[in-house]
Amino acid sequence: MDAADLVSDHLVAIYGPEVAATVRPKIDELLARWRNRLPAAGTPPGALPLTERDSLLITYADQVSEPGASPLHTLGAFATRHLEGVVSGIHLLPFYPWTSDDGFSVKDYYGVDPAFGTWDDVRALSRRFALMFDAVFNHMSAQSDWFRRFADGDPAFHDFFVSVDGEPDLTRVIRPRALPLLTEFACAAGPRKIWTTFSADQVDLNVKNPAVLLALLDALLFYIEQGARFIRLDAIAFLWKDPGTCCLHLPQTHRTVQLMRAVVDAVAPGVMLVTETNVPHVDNLSYFGNGTNEAHLVYNFALPPLVLHSFATGDARKLTEWARTLELPGSGVALFNFLASHDGIGVNPARGILTDAEIDALVARTIEHGGLISYKHLPDGGRAPYEMNINFFDALSNPAAAEPQATQVSRTLCAHAIQLVLAGLPGIYFHSLLGSRGDPAGAAASGIPRRINREKNGREELERELADSGSRRAQVFAGFREMLQARGGSAAFHPAAPQEIISGDPRLFVVLRSSTDGAEHRLCLQNVSAETVTTVVTPGTAHAGRRWRVVLGRTGALVLTDDGVQVALQPYEVLWAGSGGQAPS
Repeated sequence: MDAADLVSDHLVAIYGPEVAATVRPKIDELLARWRNRLPAAGTPPGALPLTERDSLLITYADQVSEPGASPLHTLGAFATRHLEGVVSGIHLLPFYPWTSDDGFSVKDYYGVDPAFGTWDDVRALSRRFALMFDAVFNHMSAQSDWFRRFADGDPAFHDFFVSVDGEPDLTRVIRPRALPLLTEFACAAGPRKIWTTFSADQVDLNVKNPAVLLALLDALLFYIEQGARFIRLDAIAFLWKDPGTCCLHLPQTHRTVQLMRAVVDAVAPGVMLVTETNVPHVDNLSYFGNGTNEAHLVYNFALPPLVLHSFATGDARKLTEWARTLELPGSGVALFNFLASHDGIGVNPARGILTDAEIDALVARTIEHGGLISYKHLPDGGRAPYEMNINFFDALSNPAAAEPQATQVSRTLCAHAIQLVLAGLPGIYFHSLLGSRGDPAGAAASGIPRRINREKNGREELERELADSGSRRAQVFAGFREMLQARGGSAAFHPAAPQEIISGDPRLFVVLRSSTDGAEHRLCLQNVSAETVTTVVTPGTAHAGRRWRVVLGRTGALVLTDDGVQVALQPYEVLWAGSGGQAPS
């Protein structure tokens, strides 16, 4: 089915044949207008335009500041100095004009907040790094021009936002926040109850209105023109609302994502859609579609709580068992592997993998380590933990514990090594890469739990700490740099390269990666415990007699035997062994 037929098919599924027939010419016009404005990436159909050298930094636009320069300019200068050759891309969290939720309540999809810089700053950054932009299309700021015109009765914005009349059944609606679902606003025609999934300042767009869909597609293509190589579809699972349903993962939502994919493939092949759906693992993977028609990348939300559980217990069995089940619907898609982000550590993705008692233990650990808990509403009127708000370094190592810095650094590097060795594209949060601790004062002062992991930094202080080889930041960053360079040096770490999860000593998480041509292999061992582990790892009969060499870690930690590879790993030690390919210099 060609692009035109795909667009028609999706429109019929979303709106029905009559409405689809009126919308299709408008999408044709949209594509014609944008086709000549967007760079042709030349990516072969079905191929994922990523390599083992690709990884993304996740950061706010104003993460790094200095006097006399825009934050985006400063971020670009800092990244150019420290991150070229370390990461290939940067996920710029929302940098548009905004009113709340640290950028996720967008006033204008087409602008850059003047406090951050200009589009020239963004485009300059895109010339050195592949950029990910957020498409915050579920909702918009209640103070935006779009909503003002809707409230004023402007015919061009009629039905642009989800309004609710009467008392429909909303008891089945799944919520991520313990806040009212509906908010009343004064409008020209009288008071109206507007759907507000996330907050009273975030009014939900009505994609049932085709004019809204067309406006969002236009914004999406504008982002690509401004330098986005990845588009993160924020909170996309909530997009379509039908009272009487759960309003989550509805068929029309999936079809809308598939329509976006068809549009992007038609005019900007090589640009990748990334779905952000903080939900149980099986539901999360559904956004791959059939492997060719929906998201290119899906956030691997189950990974952070499972890695944290492994280090909290010193036992990687749950992580190992889950990782062995990971199957993707094709080679043209990949998981976006992350441990930390601007949000907290989701609880829901671990349900069904960890027991309720194990999840409760993580929640208790978060509180013990100085973190906070965000809750969601339940249909029965109660609430349950939704997210653990804590810096990942602190989640691993209690800030109040009297523990050597070297141990804490090793623990966080070992945890992130797991993220780097699994098949997929790694996304590394700024505060993880730079060895930050949490900011409880910032969370307390704002009343926003998530701000515990959103502290902003002055460049002068960061540069001073990175120049001090004994500092926590310098040691964490040096360890990340070494791991990322080792990863980028082997085709065995290509996002689509096969992986085998090896069971054995429960204190180890062991992955065997092999290049798609079978020429290179990487045996990756991570000790998640506080104990020294001596064991023999058997990669399997297909690798019997293979000669392994250390490519990352202590040379003395590995000894070849007739039975396999004997290792002696110290607490939280990482060891990657290689076979085939180039020997390390």
